Amino acid sequence: MILDTKYLILIMIGIVNYGAGNIFSLTAALDRLNLQYGMVNTEADLEKYSHIIIPGVGHAGAAMEKLKGTGLVEAIKKLTKPVLGICVGMQLITEHSEEGNASLLNIVPVKTKKFDKDLNIKIPHMGWNAVKPKNNSLFEGVEDNTQFYFVHSYFIEYNPTFDIASADYGLKFSAAVQKDNFYGVQFHPEKSGKAGELILKNFSNLSL
Repeated sequence: MILDTKYLILIMIGIVNYGAGNIFSLTAALDRLNLQYGMVNTEADLEKYSHIIIPGVGHAGAAMEKLKGTGLVEAIKKLTKPVLGICVGMQLITEHSEEGNASLLNIVPVKTKKFDKDLNIKIPHMGWNAVKPKNNSLFEGVEDNTQFYFVHSYFIEYNPTFDIASADYGLKFSAAVQKDNFYGVQFHPEKSGKAGELILKNFSNLSL
């Protein structure tokens, strides 16, 4: 158990419940790892957990509007505990998305862009793809070119300042980013087998 000044934290991971996440697959993965979790529905809920996950599937612009509707935007931006955005949740922590021409949380100052059909690739990018991680605690124990599962039509532009893992699909893009306590992964760790479970486990072990 982890003790903080306000709560005895029996549940470690808080999942932001804003109506745009694939929560069932994520909670199933956390159950397999015996990681405790609960849902974040209000600002007060953020204080109950040591780690926060922002899941997401679908349209980034629409997801941002749903997140705004929860009243959690400013509270999330002020968090100092580890935060992980998954797929659209990762895109939400960037500056801007071409999907819906949407301004996002602007925590990581990079842009989310649409794959260009001129690259002669299938869109959406769906399936397993090799990832090249850098030396980062989130990828501890993950070998170079490990396969992770992706489903997305928009990508995070590669920026070496914030990139902690890259992938190639017609072009090089960020498969994972970090700025301070905020992390994002474009792939779905909850659907990526043992390698994905290792990412979730590593995230749960990140220091406060």
